[in-house]
Amino acid sequence: MQFWQTNCGNGNGSSSSSSSSMGNNNVYQQQQTQSSQLGERSTITSTNSIFSMAKSMLPTRRRLRLDPPNKLYFPYEPGKQVRSAIDIKNTSKSHVAFKFQTTAPKSCYMRPPEGILAPGESLIATVFKFVEAPENNEKPIEKKSRVKFKILSLKVKGETDYVPELFDEQKDQVSVEQILLVVFLDPERTCPALDKLRRQLAEAEAALESRKKPQEDSGPRIVGEGLVIDEWKERRERYLAKQQFEAVVPT
Repeated sequence: MQFWQTNCGNGNGSSSSSSSSMGNNNVYQQQQTQSSQLGERSTITSTNSIFSMAKSMLPTRRRLRLDPPNKLYFPYEPGKQVRSAIDIKNTSKSHVAFKFQTTAPKSCYMRPPEGILAPGESLIATVFKFVEAPENNEKPIEKKSRVKFKILSLKVKGETDYVPELFDEQKDQVSVEQILLVVFLDPERTCPALDKLRRQLAEAEAALESRKKPQEDSGPRIVGEGLVIDEWKERRERYLAKQQFEAVVPT
């Protein structure tokens, strides 16, 4: 059973009228408060949307300087694997991790495909690509490639070792530095782009060879968790073990 609250009046209904008026005022005030709150939330949402839109329209702040800036030049040699090169320099004040991506991972690869550059540090990456033969009556040098390359960058703390998980764990901090298009060059015709490519490839090879040479008085090279790279020592140990085994086991 529900109990309804009754108002005690003096018989002329003034008390009832006063209560009703107060109730209407309370309802009106609540409506005004709710409208004000909705207006504030709408204003905040609108402001955030405008801020996000303005932020998206701002140019991306580059961490790396690329040379060439937006293209990868390859000598056009059908049926062969050809090479391109790109100079990557960290122009920021922080350590930056970079990563290559391609739309054709089966026919293209990069060396190195990723890494970390200290402030002001640079390297020349070599890009390898297999060139397919032209179809129909297509002119060889006019053959266009749909393959694209992308370079990503990520600001990291100094003295950090590169691991592939870096870009997955900090996706919101990753920037697309550039999407690179493929441009073919006639290897039989000299041009500034081809001359520059050859110089960059020569510099990349020289840098690779210098990294391969053992440093004087540097001791054995350590990789991973204390693994020592010493092929001669390993071969000698295997040889001695084999000699000991043959000495123990009668023929």
